[in-house]
Formats: sequence, structure tokens, C-alpha cells
Amino acid sequence: MKGSRNIDGSEVSEAFIKQLAGYGLTTAEILYRLPDHPGLLQSYIWQDYDVAPDFPTLIRFLTFWQRKLDGPLHSVRVGHSKLIRPAEIKSCNGEFRLH
Repeated sequence: MKGSRNIDGSEVSEAFIKQLAGYGLTTAEILYRLPDHPGLLQSYIWQDYDVAPDFPTLIRFLTFWQRKLDGPLHSVRVGHSKLIRPAEIKSCNGEFRLH
């Protein structure tokens, strides 16, 4: 998804557009076993914008991990936050300039 332009020509970030579409910042702590030492666990922190409760972006990443990477997954702990909530966005009908 590319950023788009505002009326004044400035660019709107891709992250902001995703937030308006219902995405929230998602952080996952992934514990996995080391391939050479299966008794040891390693931690990996993943962060991206995703949609709760299905988390399609995270699921796609974990599917990739299981198919392509050697370290088998042990557990995944997920935190999610909607950064923009409906109560925080207010439309305005005018513009006021102070000198």
C-alpha cells in the first residue's frame, strides 16, 4: 500500500492509512528452539500493523517462518493496540488563524 497525497500535496504515511483502515500496532514475542541446540530457546521480537483478532499479517509471517526457517517455534505472545480510535478523530468545518 503506497502513501497518498493530502489536498495540500503533502504525503500521508502508509502507517496512518492502515490505522484508519482498522489496523493497530502489533508486537509478537516469538520463542523458538535453536536448530543446533533444541534445549535452548531464543527470542525474536516482530512488530507490524495488523488487524485483531485474526492477525493475518502475523499469521502470514509465522507461516513463512515454519516453511523457510530452521528454528522450530515454541510459543508466540502477542500484544496489540489500536493507535487511532474513533473518539480521537474529529472533523472541523473551518480554519482559524491566529496572528
